[in-house]
Amino acid sequence: MQSGQQSSHRVVAIDGPAASGKSSVTRELARRLGFAYLNSGAIYRAITWHILQKGIDVGESDRVAHAVESAQITCCLRDNELCIFIDNVDPGDYLRDDRVNESVSRVSSIPRVREIVVEKMREHAQGRDLVIEGRDIGSVVFPDTAYKFYVDASPEVRLRRRAAQGQRDEITMRDHADSSRPVSPLVVAKDACIIDTSHLTIEQVVNEIIGRLEQNGLLPSAA
Repeated sequence: MQSGQQSSHRVVAIDGPAASGKSSVTRELARRLGFAYLNSGAIYRAITWHILQKGIDVGESDRVAHAVESAQITCCLRDNELCIFIDNVDPGDYLRDDRVNESVSRVSSIPRVREIVVEKMREHAQGRDLVIEGRDIGSVVFPDTAYKFYVDASPEVRLRRRAAQGQRDEITMRDHADSSRPVSPLVVAKDACIIDTSHLTIEQVVNEIIGRLEQNGLLPSAA
């Protein structure tokens, strides 16, 4: 599907920076709507793990791109969540490893890698209704969806959340890497609804999103 074409199924796009709460919100929103859940970051993390396993320097963008082109990247639906397999291997237990945390921004900034991942995400939207989280979902991957949200929180709150998750990657550096990359940077889509999650519970954020979706004609099927 080209960027200008509508998906044959409905897509709710949830974008935002690291530790903004988008993963928890997106997963719960998908459950409430009865849609499948997809974490686009998990695809980039799976690819990064694959590259590291093959011993490829993530700074060698041509080698990385070739390895990703050669890999078989598939998804299966498990408990209504799309899980990533690379060459028939599920790297799910390793997606938050320190090495992956340190390298995923560099891998995901490679233009050809992003092209491949975008193609995969658009393929998945052809077969099912999706709630999908990322950093360029509403701006690049599904710019035509009518359902776009950008969730954010203060840097202090996000830092505390990251620490509570046991993650040690630096928020400021990650923000800079995501926002300044030349291809598909983290931006707020012009028609996205912005929600500050700093002082809201997951349920409150999900309720606000569902309220706005209802106003836009999309009603939950599993509320």
